Amino acid sequence: MRALVTGGSSGIGAAVSLRLAEAALARGEKPKIAVAGQEPNARQEEVVESIRSMGGEAIALNGDLGDPEAPGELVAATIAAFGGLDALVANAGVANPAPLVDVSIEDWDRMFDVNLRGAWLLAKASYPYLQESRGAACFTSSMSGQIPHAGSGPYSPTKAALTLLAQTFALEWAPDGVRVNVVSPGMTRTSMTEKMYLDPDIKKAREGIIPLGRIGDPMDIANVIEFLVSPLAGYVTGQDICVDGGFTKSILSHIPGRPKSDS
Repeated sequence: MRALVTGGSSGIGAAVSLRLAEAALARGEKPKIAVAGQEPNARQEEVVESIRSMGGEAIALNGDLGDPEAPGELVAATIAAFGGLDALVANAGVANPAPLVDVSIEDWDRMFDVNLRGAWLLAKASYPYLQESRGAACFTSSMSGQIPHAGSGPYSPTKAALTLLAQTFALEWAPDGVRVNVVSPGMTRTSMTEKMYLDPDIKKAREGIIPLGRIGDPMDIANVIEFLVSPLAGYVTGQDICVDGGFTKSILSHIPGRPKSDS
């Protein structure tokens, strides 16, 4: 398993990097994971060292996906290190919540550059190598790309567009045996959201509206991404799996006075 994971230095991306390595070893393969982040940090090095301690290979790569040259450079560095690519996990993204009328052109462009254009360029650069290996790609979108999220600024639009981008790739690449899927996380506790969940009232209130009764963990998302890029999902392409504990499908249950079963 030769994989490039963007946003791999923390949160969901770090969990994905580790899960890919564990699963590859369990299949008797040697994992070779490129853990990519915007800039070097201690967590990225921890992930790399953990993979190496398992018996795999790992490298730390850095680049700002808002730079149009960075995606190609990340892919090129991965190929130089591993000689090919079996899986692309386009996980990196940025958010800057605000009402849409208050969003500046600079903030709008930055979010689309990273969340959408960066993923498109990663996929373009990866395609010849995924075609050669008949590999797979997985894009990390969001439940906010499935339903509008007021106050999220351009985040919802970028994630909605990302999902359609990935699904278009899925159709275009299917004749070459390359699969492309999407994972849309729901409420997940990461380093970016940790401050919010340290408030016990917010945490309890959110848990109360999630059917499974808990906030997601990065490994919940990583497990699904690993499945989608693994041989187990060999007949799965063009799908968007929402990993949210049932939240987005529970909207109608929050209507006051809803009918209830007598059983």
